[in-house]
Amino acid sequence: MNERQNPVSVLALNPAVDISYVISQLLEYQKVRAEKTLYHPGGNGINIARGLTELEVAVHCCSIIAGESGDLFLKLLGDTLADRHKWYRVTGETRLNTTVLTHNPPGQYEITSVGPEIPHEVLEKICDGFLEIAGDGIAVLSGQLPPGVPDNTYKTLIERINQQGGRAVLDSHSEVLKLGLEAKPWLVRFNRHILEMSMLRRMDTIEDVAHAAQQIQQGGIEYVCVSLGDQGAVLADSNNIYHCEAPKVHKQSTVGCGDSLVTGMVAAARKGESAAAMLRFGVVCASATASHPGTELFNRDELESGTMDVEVTKVEVEVDAERET
Repeated sequence: MNERQNPVSVLALNPAVDISYVISQLLEYQKVRAEKTLYHPGGNGINIARGLTELEVAVHCCSIIAGESGDLFLKLLGDTLADRHKWYRVTGETRLNTTVLTHNPPGQYEITSVGPEIPHEVLEKICDGFLEIAGDGIAVLSGQLPPGVPDNTYKTLIERINQQGGRAVLDSHSEVLKLGLEAKPWLVRFNRHILEMSMLRRMDTIEDVAHAAQQIQQGGIEYVCVSLGDQGAVLADSNNIYHCEAPKVHKQSTVGCGDSLVTGMVAAARKGESAAAMLRFGVVCASATASHPGTELFNRDELESGTMDVEVTKVEVEVDAERET
């Protein structure tokens, strides 16, 4: 299937310059020298676009750029997306996100900024441009919405993508996720915490997660994926629920792992792979990203490593009548 028949597009309304510091430990009221400082163009949508490019998927991306930090973002991005990146400039500053990784004790601290406000007329332009590029292909809507963007924006876009015959991928949280689900995207990703908040109950076991994913999938969504960190991920479709354990890697950072999971699933789906194969490749991409420091993503060569050999199994779920009521 060629690119024209099955394009992939990503909307990045709130990209960021990701800055990561690797230090020995945080000391209160003391200056700490970083062992390593990393700079990457980031934000959920940009991470997915970068990951797809690494997998040699010619992805198209629409994003918002603001201020001098936006100029730095473009410099860091370089020619990764080449002429497949359409960006719109607004006033303010592109986000600067910070990740601090400590050795003693091992820890990860993240600070994210809000991002520039997007005027209504610019939002209309970028959404219309994105929909035109998306066509009837796979269209990814990922990340938090910046100021000035209504919570129902992803919902409206999913409805329009569906009308165009496209396949919408949704990866967000809170009210944005709740509203987006109403429009019935093709694929949605949760993490365990967001799933628990959405279902208003704890998910202590793989079976609990699988049951909840199945419930959501039966509401009219093709694929429901739940990322589980070290436990891998679950994927429910209309026929089965699958679980894939994460391979054992030397974990350095979890930033970008969820984005990499989505990246792998989209890349596999574009090739017409099965649900189980989609989940497997997504987990491999996520695990490879976890083995890198800061906000550095996986690279293509490491994905077929023998250490990335994972098994996908079916999860059998018993319907609990009391739970259903």
